[in-house]
Amino acid sequence: MSETFHAFNPSTGAALAAEHPIVSWPELDAMAAASMDAAAALADTDPARIAAFLRACADRLDADRSRIAATAHEETALPLEPRLAQVEFDRMLGQLRQAADAAGDVGPTSWRCPMIDEATNIRSDRGPLGGAVFSIGPNNFPLAFHGVSGGDFAAAIAAGNPVIAKGHPLHPSTGRLLADAVTAAIVDAGLHPATVQYVAHCEPEDGLRLIADPRIAAVAFTGSRAAGLAIKAAADASGTIASLEMSSLNPVFALPGALADPASLAEAWAGSVTLGAGQFCTKPGVLVAIGAGADAFIDAACRRFEAAAPGILLARDGIASLAIGIAAVESSGAVRRCGGHAVEPGFRFEPTLLTVDGATFLDRFEDLATELFGPAGLVVKATDLDEALTIARRLEGQLTATICTGSGDDAGWNALASVLRSRCGRLLENKMPTGVAVVPSMVHGGPYPATGHPGFTAVGVPASIARFTQARCWDGVAPSRLPDWLV
Repeated sequence: MSETFHAFNPSTGAALAAEHPIVSWPELDAMAAASMDAAAALADTDPARIAAFLRACADRLDADRSRIAATAHEETALPLEPRLAQVEFDRMLGQLRQAADAAGDVGPTSWRCPMIDEATNIRSDRGPLGGAVFSIGPNNFPLAFHGVSGGDFAAAIAAGNPVIAKGHPLHPSTGRLLADAVTAAIVDAGLHPATVQYVAHCEPEDGLRLIADPRIAAVAFTGSRAAGLAIKAAADASGTIASLEMSSLNPVFALPGALADPASLAEAWAGSVTLGAGQFCTKPGVLVAIGAGADAFIDAACRRFEAAAPGILLARDGIASLAIGIAAVESSGAVRRCGGHAVEPGFRFEPTLLTVDGATFLDRFEDLATELFGPAGLVVKATDLDEALTIARRLEGQLTATICTGSGDDAGWNALASVLRSRCGRLLENKMPTGVAVVPSMVHGGPYPATGHPGFTAVGVPASIARFTQARCWDGVAPSRLPDWLV
């Protein structure tokens, strides 16, 4: 009999009754074998049918919106309204429908990049990988980033790849409902039954073994740096394509012009740090306040943090990890201005504000420039722009970086942007980075170690689809044997 596990309600800490299977290696091995049959079938499938499948997924999920959103709320304690039932649900459906449009697009400007050289009779395009994409979703977005319904899933399917989707152990009943809708959509579209296969959970060693299996063409992952680096090592050793979104500080640099209105800046930053209990990958966890206005900003931010309700973390382990992280930052020279404690019932934690001067931050950079996953933020008091630039040059790759100029500071912007532009996927001015618009121009990625490589974007169709394609060349091939878009 398979081992099982259950989830918890974060708002109460109580275990939920439903039990879910932990899939063993023989089952994963069988899934990998079935995925090869699905890959062969998809290679000959009309793009319009793949598009129809993605639309059927969206329609099936929408029809069960209330039940899915309520289940996700119980398992994550994320707000039901509007977060899950509206905002995230609509984002999930929108991504699927955008991917459907892209899957059916065989035009000259599509993600397929068709090129026809009449003089040499050589043609090229982009197509599926010939194996499965192992899609692993995160704990903090149970719908829009889920392995069986989120952006990675939609992009992989749009490119014509089968998917083996792994759910997250913190919200397994949600994953089961999502997978049921997708399975029904496979029948609606008449696709191979192994086009999508779902795993509630597996042991880490079995997941890494699957990633290294030659039948797995790519792995898509959103989560912690530790897990992402383990996945990267397995993928690199086997040549598996790895699309990884890991951790990010998402630094904010506040120039004197922005600090001139400390209350407004504090409201924006504190609201972003505490949104979703600080469990967004784009949370601006570090703010570098430049110049004499830093103290007034810190006072205003502290009032905002103290007024905010304790955030509910997704798991009991999250409380321990956050407390350990805060203690480590304090031991490295930061001062805790408010918060810092777990609160009952459930997995609650006080909004926490820490401060440190720029010299100490630079001296203990590796210990202080660390992600605190939860409602916690660090303000670094930089003496001047030169010190802020020194901090900027020390940064690793980030998903986002923000420069708050206030009414405008061209010199400060130019100096910081020249350093930050190559260190982040998305550069913002005078707005917080928490929201990620689902539009073609969005880049939700960034240089390593925010992701596995700087060409990455997990959001934005059609760019996100290219991750799961290979370049193909057709040399002297008869027109009757070519894809329609190359004739």
